[in-house]
Amino acid sequence: MTPPLRKIIHVDQDAFYASVEQHDDPLLKGRPLAVGGSRERGVVAAASYEARAFGVRSAMPSRTALRLCPDLVFVPPRFDRYRDISQRIRGIFLEYTPLVEPLSLDEAYLDVTENLKGMPTANGIAREIRARILEETGLTASAGVSYNKFLAKLASDHRKPNGQFVITPEMGPDFVADLDVGRFHGIGPATAAKMNGLGIRTGRDLREQPLAFLQAQFGKAGAHFHAISHGEDDRPVVPDRPRKSSGSETTYPRDLSDPHEIEAAVEALAVEVWEWCEKHGAPGRTVTLKVKWADFQQITRSRSSAEPAQSRAAVVGTAIDLARSLFPLPKKVRLLGVTVSNFDGDHLASGIQMAFDFRHDELLDRKNEPSQLPDGTCGDADDAAPPD
Repeated sequence: MTPPLRKIIHVDQDAFYASVEQHDDPLLKGRPLAVGGSRERGVVAAASYEARAFGVRSAMPSRTALRLCPDLVFVPPRFDRYRDISQRIRGIFLEYTPLVEPLSLDEAYLDVTENLKGMPTANGIAREIRARILEETGLTASAGVSYNKFLAKLASDHRKPNGQFVITPEMGPDFVADLDVGRFHGIGPATAAKMNGLGIRTGRDLREQPLAFLQAQFGKAGAHFHAISHGEDDRPVVPDRPRKSSGSETTYPRDLSDPHEIEAAVEALAVEVWEWCEKHGAPGRTVTLKVKWADFQQITRSRSSAEPAQSRAAVVGTAIDLARSLFPLPKKVRLLGVTVSNFDGDHLASGIQMAFDFRHDELLDRKNEPSQLPDGTCGDADDAAPPD
C-alpha cells in the first residue's frame, strides 16, 4: 500500500529577536534596531527589517553597522525572554501534532500528515498557527507548506516576512529547477562556487547531472543533491534528537583578519553555546574551535579538562585562548565555530541549541551544529551538507 503523501510545514518567526524587542518596547517599533553589543568590539547578533534596509546584517561589527545606520538602536539580548516565547509558540504547535522538530528558538518543522484537530489541509493548519502566534505573542511568522522538509523550507523563505506559500507535488520539480543552487538550503557558498565552476547554476542544471558524477564531485552529499534537484527529500520530522555536542558556527559576509573582531566573534559563539549547556544541564569537558580560512582550508583546535566547565567564563576563556593560539593569523578567516562536547553523564535529552548563524541574519541553531549527511555522518554545513 502506498503511504499517504506527507504534509510538512516549516514555521519561521520573522526577525525573531529583534521583533521581540520591538514588541516589548513600543518606542522601538519602526526603528532600525540591532540585538547585540554596541561597544567598540561588539558584533550585531540580529537586525530588524528596518535596520536591514540600511545594509545592517548579523555578524557585522557594531561600529560598521553604526556607520551604515547612524540612528541604529542597540539592545542587549535577553535569552530568557526569547526562550519563554519560543516555548509558548511550541505549545501552539503541539496542539496540532506531536511531530514537531525544533530547529532553533524561532524555527521548526511540523508533520501534519495526521493532525490532532482533524483539519483537512496543511495550508489551513499553517494559516491558523500563524494567526494563533500573532494573537498570543504579538509576533508574525512565515510558513512554508509542502510534501517534504526541503521544499517546505524553500516555501517559507519565498514569502517572508509574514507570508505563507505552498509547493504542491505538481509544482515541486519545476520550482526547484528555476532556483539558483546558491538558494538551496544546505548548499553553502563553497559548494555553490564549486557547482558554478562545473556549469551547475540552477536546479535544472543540477538535475541533469548523473548521480555518479555528483557523488564523485561531492562525496556522500552527492546523493542528497541529486534527490533535492528532483524535489525529493525523505527525511522524517524528528521530534526528539539526542545530542552529543552543542555547537555554534558562523560564516561571515566578509573575511576576518582583525584579532579583536575574531575574539569578539568567538566570544559571542561561546556565550551562545554556554547558554544551551546551562539551560539543559549539560556541561562539557571539551571545547573545540573550528576555523575555516578564506581559501576554504579548515582546522580545529580542542582543549579538554578533567572536570566539566561550570561557568560561562570558563567556556568563553577556553575558546578565546584557542583562538589566540592561532595569532598571528596565517590568512583571513571566513568561518568560525565553537563546540562543547564530552558531556558529563547522560545529558543528551533533546532541546534547542541557540547559536549565531550570520548567513541567515538570525540566531538559529540547526545550521550551526555539524550537519548530518544522508548516512548519518557529519559534514560541513557551509560546504556540502544537506539541510537539517
